[in-house]
Amino acid sequence: MAYKSILTVVTETKRSPAALAAAAQLCQNADAHLEALALGIDPNQVDYAALGAGVAMLRLGLERAEAEARAHRALAETALAAHPLGLRSSVETAICPLGGLTELVAAHARYADLVVLGKPYGSPATPEAEAVLEAALFDGMAPVLVVPESGLPAARPKRIMLAWNQSREALTATRRALPLLKQAEKVTITVVDPSPRGAERSDPGGQLCQLLVRHGVRAEVSVLARSLPRISDVLHRACRDAGADLLVMGAYGHSRFRQAILGGATRNMLEQAELPVFMAH
Repeated sequence: MAYKSILTVVTETKRSPAALAAAAQLCQNADAHLEALALGIDPNQVDYAALGAGVAMLRLGLERAEAEARAHRALAETALAAHPLGLRSSVETAICPLGGLTELVAAHARYADLVVLGKPYGSPATPEAEAVLEAALFDGMAPVLVVPESGLPAARPKRIMLAWNQSREALTATRRALPLLKQAEKVTITVVDPSPRGAERSDPGGQLCQLLVRHGVRAEVSVLARSLPRISDVLHRACRDAGADLLVMGAYGHSRFRQAILGGATRNMLEQAELPVFMAH
């Protein structure tokens, strides 16, 4: 299945331009439609009326959210206007409280083939960016392409690293990434420290490679030792050494609470990623 409906969500001004540009590149490559959702978010989580602050504080939060939404819409329209006239796109504006962000983003992500977002972690990190990513992945059930500030190297990545650990999340990400995998010149299925007692102990990644080759993907398997403390560090170095344009991986194998408190391969990879990361759950 090709990507025919691509969504990006604008919640701030620093990282959104890279995501907008990447989404536009992908849409032009696939002859797809781009929907940009320009959000204004009211961070108020307190019932000010109950505290005696009255409607003035509520109105102030709403006005700030409306101004933010208008600014994000202008940013999206300016960015998309810079692309050729053949780009099919639309920009929608919405405002919501932070507590309603998940429901709003999920409602749009469910009807998109792919969601393109900026990095949610790092400096400056915002709770809105993380909430949007998780809403698209979990509640919207959409694959997400996370783009660093350097942008997308090419609409057709040539060298793709696919992180494989036999998990449901990794297999889902692989299937959702097939349109990109088929276009690549080389796909490296990377297995880090496979279990000697696992189901694939005799041929780690072999069955997945066979599946992809039958789809016309130019795939090969690379088995790596866990030579660094974190698997994300091993993947990061492998991507750099191979000159990868894109990393495909399953997202959040553990609970989001555990990821937030203890860290995990998904969060660590996104924090240090220098290249786009394609994820699905």
